Parts: sequence; structure tokens; C-alpha cells
Amino acid sequence: MSGYRLWYWPTIQGRGEFVRLALEAGGIAYEDSARVHGVKAMLADMAGHAPFAPFAPPYLVADGRAVAQVADILLYLGDHHGLAPGDAATRYWLHQLQLTVADLVAEAHNVHHPVAAMAYYEEQKPEAARAAATFRDERIPKFLDHFEAATRVIEGEWVAGGRWSYVDTSLFQVIAGLRYAFPRRMATLAPRYPGLAALHDRVAALPGVNAYLTSERRLPFSEEGIFRHYPELDGD
Repeated sequence: MSGYRLWYWPTIQGRGEFVRLALEAGGIAYEDSARVHGVKAMLADMAGHAPFAPFAPPYLVADGRAVAQVADILLYLGDHHGLAPGDAATRYWLHQLQLTVADLVAEAHNVHHPVAAMAYYEEQKPEAARAAATFRDERIPKFLDHFEAATRVIEGEWVAGGRWSYVDTSLFQVIAGLRYAFPRRMATLAPRYPGLAALHDRVAALPGVNAYLTSERRLPFSEEGIFRHYPELDGD
């Protein structure tokens, strides 16, 4: 299958980037549809999938059907394009890891929006400072300890062994995002996570990913997305 339509907000990496990276690494044809047709078209398309409409972007349209939620999209792509091993135990373990990535992404976003997702960061800065301290000191190490251990479960250069999977591309984005948002904290923690650092570099060197990262299609991190760099929220 090819020729997917990926719908996501057109001006940020956000959650859509986890899907883009897997598509790019796999050389899978897709249209980044909201960048082509606009947000109004995305909202109209999303509503058009009722009664099975997604709750929110990102979602992937395949054969006229919408597949939503990052982990579900990647599970779908893994099944249809060999982006995950075929044995059930490893397949569901990778899905489990991807769901844990989703938990981290939600917590990273909540650092700068701890009171209300629809309120500006500037309206909740004291609360964000408290949330950031806990996230830096407790939650980042807890998540990264788990993912570092995952890099050692199966022998090989990738989480699933001898070939990359969508979890590898997702962990690349996690490390890249955390390094952008919390550069001081990540520098302090770096010696604890050699497996994740090496995995990040291997993913970046994949031909499809390397071509994407050096293209104009890879939007930069910004203070409009999930991983935001506010110096006052960082620390050693």
C-alpha cells in the first residue's frame, strides 16, 4: 500500500512527527495533507469520517478509512509495511513501548501547560516551574531508564534486534525533543543513556531519515509544539 494522506497541524512537528519519521524511514509514499490543503480542509475531512471520526489529529487516511492516535497509526504501518517484527510477543512489546512514548509526550506537553492546555504558558508560569522541576528530576529519568533498558533486551543495533522499527524512530524523536527542551538536564543525564544516544544517531543516519532531516519538510522545534525550550524551566 502507498499514497497515504497524513493529516496534522501544518506548522509544527507535534505528534505528527512520530508518524512522519516512520514513513520517511520506510520510504513510504504519503501526502502531508494539511500542509497542502490547509487546516479547514483537515477539519472537514476529519468530520467526514463520522461516525468513526478521529478525536484529533494526527490521523492517517488509508483506503478511505481514518486511523488515528500515534501508537495505533504506527501499529497499522508496522503491520502493513514490515516496520515491526511479525512475532506476536515482540510486536505487542513494541506497541507497549510506543504507548509509553505517548505517556512521555503527554507529560512533556503538560510541563508548560500544567493548569490548562488551552491557556498560554505565560498565564501559568509559576505552576509550570513546579511541574518542570518534577519532570526534570523524576519523570525524565524514569522514562529514559525504561527505554535504555529496552535497547538491551534483544541483541542487535535496534530495539527489535537486527532491523529498525517504528519504536526506534520514535525514540529518536523523544531524545531530539528532550535535548531541545531541556538541554542542560539532558547533558547531565547523558552518561546514563549510552544505548539511547547510539540509537538516536543510528536512526539519524538511516537514508530516508537523513534525507528528511536535511530537507525543508522537517520543521524545526519551536515554542508552539510539544517539546518547548523555556530556559527558566531547564536545569542540571
